[in-house]
Amino acid sequence: MADDKGAKDASGTSTVMESNQDEAGLARMGYKQELKRDLGLMQNFGVSFSIISVITGISSLFLYGLTTGGPAVMVWGWIVVVASPSMLHHVSRFVDGCAHPTSGGPYFWAAMLCKPEHAAFSSWITGWFNLLGQVAVTTGISFACATFISTLATFNTSFVPSAPRTIGIYAAVLSAQGLINTFGVHLLRYLNNVSVWWNALGTTALGIAVLAAAPTHQSAHFVFQTFIDGTGVDGVGWAQRASPAYVVIIGILMAQYTLLGYDASAHMTEETHNAAMSGPLGIVMAIGVSAVLGWFLILALLFSIQDLETTLAPPSGEPIAQIFLDTVGEKGAIVLMVIVIGAIFWCGVFSVTSNSRMMYAFARDGGIPGHKFFHKVDQKRRSPVRTVWLACTLSFILGLPSLGSAVAFSAATSIATIGLYISYGIPIALRVIYAPRFVRGPFHLGAFSYPIATGAVLWIIFITIAFVLPEENPVNSQTLNYAIVAVGIVVTYSLGFWLVSARRWFTGPVKQIEAEAQGVDVMNGGDIENGKRLSEGEGSV
Repeated sequence: MADDKGAKDASGTSTVMESNQDEAGLARMGYKQELKRDLGLMQNFGVSFSIISVITGISSLFLYGLTTGGPAVMVWGWIVVVASPSMLHHVSRFVDGCAHPTSGGPYFWAAMLCKPEHAAFSSWITGWFNLLGQVAVTTGISFACATFISTLATFNTSFVPSAPRTIGIYAAVLSAQGLINTFGVHLLRYLNNVSVWWNALGTTALGIAVLAAAPTHQSAHFVFQTFIDGTGVDGVGWAQRASPAYVVIIGILMAQYTLLGYDASAHMTEETHNAAMSGPLGIVMAIGVSAVLGWFLILALLFSIQDLETTLAPPSGEPIAQIFLDTVGEKGAIVLMVIVIGAIFWCGVFSVTSNSRMMYAFARDGGIPGHKFFHKVDQKRRSPVRTVWLACTLSFILGLPSLGSAVAFSAATSIATIGLYISYGIPIALRVIYAPRFVRGPFHLGAFSYPIATGAVLWIIFITIAFVLPEENPVNSQTLNYAIVAVGIVVTYSLGFWLVSARRWFTGPVKQIEAEAQGVDVMNGGDIENGKRLSEGEGSV
């Protein structure tokens, strides 16, 4: 018994020491510990893994993938995205950045990598693109959840999905996710564990089930070499109107969108024990496991397609559901659909969590309208409840165009991909521009760091252009890719507001502790302009 007690005491002492080190590290960057720090490595990994959620991305964009390049682009596009310079450098950049663990993530790093005179502008632009991407990711995830619930409701019933009904379900899904993040914040670490196992075991079980139960299997030629162009509403696709290369380029959206959201580990570092180590390991683990599981799931689904024409135009509207029905029958399909819906729902829960933490950090630094209201933390739950509901509200608004657009969902995924990758790319570009100022952390790519960083910037420019291009033709109000509209609004607002007003008062991430030491009550609506800023000092990630 004495030994057990000693072990417990040692464990408790270790946790306290880690917490003290984490709080001291946060204080060195000028911030107070206000969020509840009770996540470990597995929970930090789980947040990113749950938001990447290969079931969510692949299932929700499977029809898009089949009609925009087909199996060949889906299979090889996944490999290209995983091995892209952008992905390699993001792993290095993010694990490096987590050595400076704050909820702000990329926009905080942008300020630290810049010269002091440019830090505020870099932080401002990065923050707004990150916010756009975060909101759009939550939109894509939760709207997909609503769509799959609508599809499941058609099994052996008279229910007919419609845009208004799906919007209603979407509102209910977002409300449930908001309530969990409001009243269940103390349970998030446990729900996170449930989500990790649900996604990992669910993906594996789903792939094995359809492969084992499929009456026949597609050939390797079909899976690895078949190109399909279903981008023409009138039957004439972009391969004919433009080039097959155009279809390939816009077809990699499925892979690029699915392998997105790993910055969640960075946004959760203020709530993670031993954050400087757990954050980097969480990101690496999440990307590595997701890359393997995702490719397995794509192959399993493609090999299990029974009738291609029916799968491309399924009565339920979801090719995934059709594959389930054709392989395991209706009762089995219900079970597999529940697995998919559960994974998507948990993915949305933790997307709201990550989104709210980013908004909280940005509001804490005065970066969003109403920051004096939104940067307050609920003292009872030690959680940014106000930004939880801001995230849900903005995501619901972004989903409303689905009422009148045939490509609204894929547009939302494009917005998410563009917004987040631009916010990831700005710190990388600054690392290239201000190379002499860059100080490596414990994780880096050595001599390959600079060329890979350059390649990553070019890749992000490439996908930003690619994912605002029209996805279907002819282009009209129904088929317009409104990603360019949403991105244009953010660019216009962030640049316009900066020139008109923000450049005079937004000076980058606040050194909260130093500001309060000077009598500036930052957290309760004090004069934020007079607060000490990180951009005033030399810093690098």
